[in-house]
Amino acid sequence: MTETRTETDSFGPLEVPADRYWGAQTQRSLINFPIGWEKQPTAIVRALGVIKQACAQANKAAGRLPDYIADAMIRAASEVVSGQLDDHFPLVVWQTGSGTQSNMNANEVVSNRAIEILGGEMGSKSPVHPNDHVNMGQSSNDTFPTAMHVATAMTARDVTLPGLKKLHVALEAKVKEFDGIIKIGRTHTMDATPLTLAQEFSGYAHQVAKSIERVEAALGDIYELAQGGTAVGTGLNSPKGWGEEVAANMAKITGLPFVTAPNKFEALAAHDAM
Repeated sequence: MTETRTETDSFGPLEVPADRYWGAQTQRSLINFPIGWEKQPTAIVRALGVIKQACAQANKAAGRLPDYIADAMIRAASEVVSGQLDDHFPLVVWQTGSGTQSNMNANEVVSNRAIEILGGEMGSKSPVHPNDHVNMGQSSNDTFPTAMHVATAMTARDVTLPGLKKLHVALEAKVKEFDGIIKIGRTHTMDATPLTLAQEFSGYAHQVAKSIERVEAALGDIYELAQGGTAVGTGLNSPKGWGEEVAANMAKITGLPFVTAPNKFEALAAHDAM
């Protein structure tokens, strides 16, 4: 039988696997939404780690967190970013709106890991509280849209664009290889007019080249982040300039040119950039 520890939330106590960093709200989501198998994408999990690390850095710099708490949180969040804590994010995509349970999953994991780093008792919420410390200045309403953008940008850089560029190089090589090979074009299942196989593959190569251009052009809006808008876009409960500082921190962590969105109401309400 799996060992458990008791965690609590506003609904009361709940048993959580003792060897997992998540807490009561994550466990309730597992119980309440036993739907499907589609786990939250790893890219979203890593992006949530980036956000928690950047926010802890900003709150530390503003003097809103004691250094020892902030440093433990930053270390824990960096472990999320690096993938060391992937096994502690069990939730599927089917959950309540705004990605609230996934945000709380990240808060609980960073909190309990930070508590462990500081030699405390996991599940005690002391000295690192998942809401009061890890989620300080944040709302699921601005955190999850930000995570979507960060995940998309990192995936575009690390997977999508390298893959497209490799495919483009391969297709251009085939254009040269197939030069002089003549074939018959086909329309409506019938022979049409001749063309070379190189000409046909040049179309494929150019199509991929245009796709690369379109992805790169779209990234400008993806780099604009909702973080700092908090619950409804007004920025209530976050300090002035906090969104700019958090975006700058995320840019340093990821090496991507993230900036704060000029209008947080649009950033929270729409996903046109995606």
